[in-house]
Amino acid sequence: MNDPITRQMYQSCRLCPRMCGIDRSRSTGFCGCGDTLRAARAALHQWEEPCLSGAEGQPGGSGTVFFSGCTLRCLFCQNYRISSENFGKELTPDQLAAVFLDLQAQGAHNLNLVTATQYLPDILEALDQVKDRLHIPVVYNCGGYERLETVKALAPYVDIWLPDFKYFDNRLAAKYSKAPDYFETAAAAIGQMIAQTGPPVYDIPRPASDSRPASDSQPLSAPATKTSGAAAPLMKKGVIIRHMVLPSHRRDSIALLRWIKEHYPDGHYLISLMSQYTPFFHSKDYPELNRRITTYEYNQVVDEAIALGLTDGFMQEKSSAKEEYTPPFDLEGL
Repeated sequence: MNDPITRQMYQSCRLCPRMCGIDRSRSTGFCGCGDTLRAARAALHQWEEPCLSGAEGQPGGSGTVFFSGCTLRCLFCQNYRISSENFGKELTPDQLAAVFLDLQAQGAHNLNLVTATQYLPDILEALDQVKDRLHIPVVYNCGGYERLETVKALAPYVDIWLPDFKYFDNRLAAKYSKAPDYFETAAAAIGQMIAQTGPPVYDIPRPASDSRPASDSQPLSAPATKTSGAAAPLMKKGVIIRHMVLPSHRRDSIALLRWIKEHYPDGHYLISLMSQYTPFFHSKDYPELNRRITTYEYNQVVDEAIALGLTDGFMQEKSSAKEEYTPPFDLEGL
């Protein structure tokens, strides 16, 4: 992808690694999307990592915009209503630009674009409209399955990358997400994200109040306890690699952590280990996934991260595996 990302790309879409080449003005690609942007929610989100949402008692939150459709087909997706069923409201770039500014006015610490790749021509047009008025970092929250060329094209727009790194074994990626080339694709994309941002950069937030619920993520190297009202450094630039531990597959998680430690530069990214897996969508059709992870499984992965020295980051408390942590897709903020 050597040309700028423009609406003409919808006519032969190669935005994601699927490289469908579909004319999305006439049909839909693998992502399930046409050439008109759809989103399902735009609101302050309190449950991202503390360096994005802020710590307990801090005002604000992460200004998340959830886009419809997805370039993966994770059979356990907790957001399947929008990712696979394409629920959402149609928006023009002008309307989306107004949503961005409204989230900033509400006190968002950042603008968090969730699963945005399939609509990049419209999203970048909206960002271009507000670039002189948007004074908060832009977060790119994705499944890690990105074209290297797309990541490079986003360098002028994205301050913080928040990719999943879901699998080490491509057999699992093919079975559970219909992405048999997931590992090498995500590995290259995340490596490029790290190269573009460099080491994490933080800002100290304004004084805390008592108006916020607590984040459920804790520092990986610290006990899983909350500090009420404590201010948290807010990330301004950097990469947070998320990995959700799946039931029955802790060994894949451990293999992935070892690969990350060996191949990415120390001090240039954070790790966020997630325990929130809850059986959703088609999980019931796969017995090995039709349950939550055990404390033993999760602790094995956390212990390996600590043993590897991957202690710059976060772990989730086991209480995160609850359906209520899935945001309501009710078109709020749109």
